[in-house]
Amino acid sequence: MAVGFLLSVVAIIVLLLMSAFFSGSETALTAASRVRMHSHEKEGNDRARLVNRIRDKKDRMIGALLLGNNLVNILASALATSVLIKIFGEAGVVYATLVMTMLVLIFAEVLPKTYALHYAEPMSMRIAPIIRVVIFVFAPVTETVTWIVRRVLRLFGIDISKVAAGSHLELLRGAIDMHEGPEEETQEQRAMLLSILDLADVDVEDIMIHRKSVEMIHAEQKMEDIVAEVLKSPHTRLPVWRDNSDNIVGVIHAKLLLQEMNRHDGKVAKIELDDIMMEPRFVPESTTLYDQLQAFRENKEHFAVVVDEYGALMGIVTLEDILEEIVGEIDDEHDISFAGVRILNNKQFLVDGTVTIRDLNREYDWGLPDEEYSTIAGLVLHESQTIPEVGQSFMYHDFRFDIVRRQRHQITKIRITPPENP
Repeated sequence: MAVGFLLSVVAIIVLLLMSAFFSGSETALTAASRVRMHSHEKEGNDRARLVNRIRDKKDRMIGALLLGNNLVNILASALATSVLIKIFGEAGVVYATLVMTMLVLIFAEVLPKTYALHYAEPMSMRIAPIIRVVIFVFAPVTETVTWIVRRVLRLFGIDISKVAAGSHLELLRGAIDMHEGPEEETQEQRAMLLSILDLADVDVEDIMIHRKSVEMIHAEQKMEDIVAEVLKSPHTRLPVWRDNSDNIVGVIHAKLLLQEMNRHDGKVAKIELDDIMMEPRFVPESTTLYDQLQAFRENKEHFAVVVDEYGALMGIVTLEDILEEIVGEIDDEHDISFAGVRILNNKQFLVDGTVTIRDLNREYDWGLPDEEYSTIAGLVLHESQTIPEVGQSFMYHDFRFDIVRRQRHQITKIRITPPENP
């Protein structure tokens, strides 16, 4: 009797250990970072490669682990009930239920799962070879169970084979949003990383310098006037037009101008316009920032003229504009820090209508939408469906917009009051 009781207790303990193994294995394999496992596999770690192969077929993995876990739990409970019935009679069923519930909950579920959550990567790599064998042994049963589950779900109109997994970009965006650290530094890092992912979704028209703000050179001017304009401008490249402003015939580079001035000993009248101009490169306004960045790299250029579908000039885009979309404003000695915005107090901002929403969102961590429009004036026009008068106020997206100045049909100044927690 005593020997049989001792053997039953030992068997129950072994079964609980096996249950703990299956429970911890399930948590470790599902909680292990896919990114780190992929990185370890690329470094040549065979265990990481095995973990990735196991997780490629999640149905089989979960089925095998749950099957093993339920088998040992039920067997342990059955043994405990048998032993305690012999000792306490019918009351042994109650005692077995209480005792096994506590033992399974503490030692076979909470304890191993807690450990596995904190050491998911190393544990998953250690247990991978054993789990591979378990999956192979239980494969016939798990495949049958999976087939039955899928058929039952289909009876209720649920087809799990058609459920699409989240894209890698969505997962990456989620990981970036969860990035924590010092507030200002972390905000800048998140903005930079998300901007890199957005390059393929943002068109050049969203960041270009509009034609109204582009400094251009008239080709019919005297060379002295052209040289004076180039030297006065803070830009090194200026588009040149002839006949009308839509007819861009070239781009003057300040460095080429200086080289020609040096070659002619400073005699400006001897300089020919064609000698200081480069061929303009035209790009459609629908070109994505990613494609334009690649074009700049391939052509070794920093400057492009943006045109619409009819060939009309829309503006210009530079390599610096695209880089600023990633890292934020890049100011030099000629730039005004975040031009077009003046902070009136901690709660109000006086903004030019041409300032882009993307710049405001990046600079002040606002969440204004920019899908239908690119500038702050465009947002007001789109939302109001009219051309507002000076003095009118609007509330959109919890922000207050006060029209301060209007020139003809263009909103030029807006006072913005953001919510306390935009």
